[in-house]
Amino acid sequence: MRRILIAVLAALTVGLAATVAWLYTDLSRIQSGVAAGREAMTAARSYAADMLSYDYRTTGEDLARARSHTTGALAGRYARLARTLPPLARQRQEVRQAVVAAAAVESATPEEVRILVFLNMVTSSREPGQDRPRQEVSQNRLRLVMTRENGRWLVSDLSTLLGDTPVP
Repeated sequence: MRRILIAVLAALTVGLAATVAWLYTDLSRIQSGVAAGREAMTAARSYAADMLSYDYRTTGEDLARARSHTTGALAGRYARLARTLPPLARQRQEVRQAVVAAAAVESATPEEVRILVFLNMVTSSREPGQDRPRQEVSQNRLRLVMTRENGRWLVSDLSTLLGDTPVP
């Protein structure tokens, strides 16, 4: 009976030690994700306005600045946008100013963070033949997927959120 009690206590001790080790590892992963979320959200808040604002007089520079915050396929999308948007923006004399109203971490790992961003946007434009500029105020939601590259958080994906927010 004594041997059985010692064996059970030894098994419980090993099980408890394994559980503590697993919890410690999981706590480190969670703390790393929380720290990554804070860092990425700071970057996302500063990048979001840059990525969605432009002035028809400086569209090339505005898009180059926005592209400097991107990586991967999104950088390619901004390169294509830099070829198509400037002539259209000049024709319409369009100025778009985005201001971040709020942001929150949706999910975070040390390598990738998803940020929800709420923006207030003011767009002024003048169609050919119009006497006065037209101004439109809107509110937008978007998801920025932030990826850490060489110690810097960059936007690897940007999607607007319309209607119900989809779960990835």
